[in-house]
Amino acid sequence: MSVDVTEDVRARREEMVSLRRDLHAHPETAFREERTARLVAERLAAFGLEVSTGSARTGVTAVIQGNAPGPTLMLRADMDALPIQETSDRPYASRNPGVMHACGHDGHTAALVTVASILAERRNDLNGRVLLVFQPAEEIMGGASLMIEEGVMTDPPVDRVLGFHLWNGLPVGQVGVKPGAIFAAVDEIELVVKGTGGHGAMPHQTVDPIPVAAQVISALQSLISREKHYAEGAVLTIGRIQGGTAFNIIATEVEMKGTLRTFDEGLRRQILARIPEVMAGICAAFNAEFEFRHLQGCPAVMNDPEVADFVRRVATKVVGEANLPAVVPSTVGDDMALFQLRAPGCYFLVGSSNADAGLDAPHHSSGFDFDEDALMVAAETLSRATLEYLG
Repeated sequence: MSVDVTEDVRARREEMVSLRRDLHAHPETAFREERTARLVAERLAAFGLEVSTGSARTGVTAVIQGNAPGPTLMLRADMDALPIQETSDRPYASRNPGVMHACGHDGHTAALVTVASILAERRNDLNGRVLLVFQPAEEIMGGASLMIEEGVMTDPPVDRVLGFHLWNGLPVGQVGVKPGAIFAAVDEIELVVKGTGGHGAMPHQTVDPIPVAAQVISALQSLISREKHYAEGAVLTIGRIQGGTAFNIIATEVEMKGTLRTFDEGLRRQILARIPEVMAGICAAFNAEFEFRHLQGCPAVMNDPEVADFVRRVATKVVGEANLPAVVPSTVGDDMALFQLRAPGCYFLVGSSNADAGLDAPHHSSGFDFDEDALMVAAETLSRATLEYLG
């Protein structure tokens, strides 16, 4: 069976780019991807697929049944945008004020729709089935868990999972594949230091939570610099601190919110356990009280070594060995991790930046955009991998 899909992808380039630009111009945030889901469902139905909508509120799924029995390969793309005001003046810039595709999910969706078109046309070459999953709410780590709870990976049972992320950290034409952790675990935490309020001129009559909170923030950084091996990656950031109402009033409490990023599950649990221990000691020293809340978390995206090796071999045929650079794991997160906890998989990076064309702004920035040639690489790699795996 021929798995060369270069011409298949090339023939669909204009349609793929057009869909991507349509989605970019009409971005929708988490669990509000109604127009996006409708467009995806219409395209999939036009390929002769049975489409299911409403999974995790706005998710879309479809199955491509092959010509013979075999395993089930799940292909996943995320669809949601971010609450960011776009600053681009491109003709396909966001028309929805305060919302934009600043992470490439419009490209993920358009590429997977294109892959679906190719695989639907070649379904007689498949031994097994392809489960197409268009997931909502990746940016708030909410869509994958809901889809899993609703049984997306059990009917039919999923054997392997593949997905990709457009990545402006790599130039267009390169593909990043790495076994093991590629994206970090993400944990959102909330810390509250409680004191007793009073007059700013008489702090001796109070327990001032603001200097206590400052001590807590400083001490928490020692968990990263002094309680882990230097080779273990971890980031602890307090991104928000709020306390007090006026310059001459001592606050009653200080609320802090932050994020912990880790790659090792043991280290993740260790630091999450140590945070309230550190707070307890400092607050006791200053007669303050505290609360610690672990608001939400998502594990690291862990690529199965065998599946990653397979994807690397496929990508070599698409972009060549010279365009498969070593990948340093990133401390960003992605709830693709939850799918890969339940079936071996690989989440790979598709280079999408082009500095010469001004397409190299960082993800989650108001000027983000990418070189659309990356869509060709993504669609060809994912199509070829599917046909080889199910061939």
